[in-house]
Amino acid sequence: MTYPDVKKTIKQVETLVNIPGPSGYAYAAIQYCQDYLQQHDIESIVTNKGGLSVTVKGTDNTRHRFITAHVDTLGAMVKDILPSGRLKMTKIGGFSWNATEGEYCQIHSTDRVFTGTICLHETSVHVYRGNDDIKRDDDHMEVRIDEVTSSAEETKALGINVGDFICFEPRFQYTESGFVKSRHLDDKVSAAIMLELLVHLKENDIQLPHTTHFFFSNNEEIGYGGNSNIPKEVVEYLAVDMGALGDGQLSDEYTVSICAKDSSGPYHYHLRQHLVKLCQDNGIDYKIDIYPYYGSDASAAISAGHDIKHALFGAGIESSHAMERTHERSILATESLLYAYVQSPLI
Repeated sequence: MTYPDVKKTIKQVETLVNIPGPSGYAYAAIQYCQDYLQQHDIESIVTNKGGLSVTVKGTDNTRHRFITAHVDTLGAMVKDILPSGRLKMTKIGGFSWNATEGEYCQIHSTDRVFTGTICLHETSVHVYRGNDDIKRDDDHMEVRIDEVTSSAEETKALGINVGDFICFEPRFQYTESGFVKSRHLDDKVSAAIMLELLVHLKENDIQLPHTTHFFFSNNEEIGYGGNSNIPKEVVEYLAVDMGALGDGQLSDEYTVSICAKDSSGPYHYHLRQHLVKLCQDNGIDYKIDIYPYYGSDASAAISAGHDIKHALFGAGIESSHAMERTHERSILATESLLYAYVQSPLI
């Protein structure tokens, strides 16, 4: 079987983005990953924090690698139930309310899942003049629930409470021109790549040069996820996460983006150069970039005090933390680099 099989990976992305899972509520996504791996006789362990860990023993079991991708997404929680029966929200993760206006959503109560729409309170142009000038913020954005309710008491009677999670509809599409567009490509693309890599290694009995820990983290969007459960033998730590696109950025939707620096500071120079050399030797299209407002599980691990060499690369994702898009070529390049990296020697 050809590997990487990018169309198979994109199908996996579609499955993952349709599993609701904001940070703090990523249990279903973690369970899916564990079940999928179990189907292929790959053992995994769920940590106390709720992440999923897989260890692949290598020829050298004294110096290890640690590779992470995260399955948690952006989302919200019910902050208050308004007198109108609608819901006031609090954000989970860093995004702009503008990016969610008009989006369908799910409200996960204890017993039921309700549907709704994220609206500006003053949406109707036939009632509110100048509503395009109103700031989209915590005070003006709310959830219109698809239930017959016109008071806080009626909404509470449905079983909706403060603290219930609100999940955004992904609206996944894979176009004939090769684009993949959806919410939550950050970081479901990387998680899908990692799942398919683990299955490929297992089915083809591929021996890695170093014992490697693969970690599906569940709290990256709120600043931590893969900064614990790092064995003392780990010397290299790789976060597979999105590349940020925009003005002043070199990354694009057709290559793998290798991060030189983000808001936490520079990544390990020699490990970054090792990744660049792997791209050059294997004909993998890549870009080196700096992400000004960005942090990863790798930088969180460094901040937590781990003595590791850290690196970051991933598919180029357009319109990050909004309606995201990438291309199959970028996914393929990222898969190819990860495959080359796990089979390469330590730097």
